[in-house]
Amino acid sequence: VQLQASGGGLAQAGGSLRLSCAAPRRTFSNNAVGWFRRAPGEEREFVAAISWRGSDSTLYADSVKGRFTISRDNAKNTVYLQMNSLLHEDTAVYYCAAGRGPIASSSSSYYSYWGQGTQVTVSS
Repeated sequence: VQLQASGGGLAQAGGSLRLSCAAPRRTFSNNAVGWFRRAPGEEREFVAAISWRGSDSTLYADSVKGRFTISRDNAKNTVYLQMNSLLHEDTAVYYCAAGRGPIASSSSSYYSYWGQGTQVTVSS
């Protein structure tokens, strides 16, 4: 029951990347999905989350608000994280996770199923 994050890579500061998170339908259905990240030497932190219903209920960390956009395509069992105006401090491994229910949450303990992560590196 593993989520698959993809789309990471190397970008220049000010550039953009789009991450994707694919999950089995039984994991994806009726559950919120969140994105978290862990920078080298740092603890994992919340980035963004979206409810099962979609873009009418989203949460963002203050550090990414206005730059990142989370969305989902329930027909494709996929959640996206569009990252614009990237900063060097966005460099991290990004993880997606499926929650225990339909409501978006910023708490990592709410999420039961995690992907392996995708590396995002932003050069300054």
